[in-house]
Amino acid sequence: MSEEAKRAAAWAAVDNHVKNNQVLGIGSGSTIVPAVHRLAERVRQEKLNIVCIPTSFQARQLILQHGLTLSDLDRHPELDVAIDGADEVDSELSLIKGGGGCLTQEKIVAGYAKCFIVIADYRKNSKNLGEQWKKGIPIEVIPMAYVPVTRALTRNFGGVAELRMAVRKAGPVVTDNGNFILDWKFDKAHKWNEVNTAIKMIPGVVETGLFINMADVVYFGMEDGSVSAREKLAL
Repeated sequence: MSEEAKRAAAWAAVDNHVKNNQVLGIGSGSTIVPAVHRLAERVRQEKLNIVCIPTSFQARQLILQHGLTLSDLDRHPELDVAIDGADEVDSELSLIKGGGGCLTQEKIVAGYAKCFIVIADYRKNSKNLGEQWKKGIPIEVIPMAYVPVTRALTRNFGGVAELRMAVRKAGPVVTDNGNFILDWKFDKAHKWNEVNTAIKMIPGVVETGLFINMADVVYFGMEDGSVSAREKLAL
């Protein structure tokens, strides 16, 4: 059922936001697979001129496998739309991302897009961060600094920070950037905008998986096959 929900949300995002002559940011993770499939389908059927910017090795391979036009931020530093998934979405559209280890590139691509669209299934929808996603907030760190960063995180913000270990490789997960990932399991609610900024000031931290005030629209695929959309509130 969750795969059908992801597919419904992915199709809604692509159909509602992709137009001819756009530069698109392509996110990472399982939710992006049906989105790229639908994008390729529309490009073929409607003869769309679309340029795709990947957020990871996985996204790059998806773009190439579907015969889409691959580019990068050097040639296209401003994007029209970025489409990506999320590990959790709260009531204010703040996100936890990075379960797949691509948080830094994902945040860069989303940050340079005029519109950031998120697709997720119903299980990712929470009132507060941490209600559904129990694996913590991913934080990308320079390898030589992972021990002092771990100590600084727990000392300053509580909770537990763990080095993410690889499953089919001896040793830690290594990101596309050659860095490590800490998963910080927080033990209380925080003012996430302030905490995000404070964590990024810790020497050795590259980026966090907190995406605050970035998502413009989130599409949730529901259990019954429908799609629920939530938009950023106008300030």
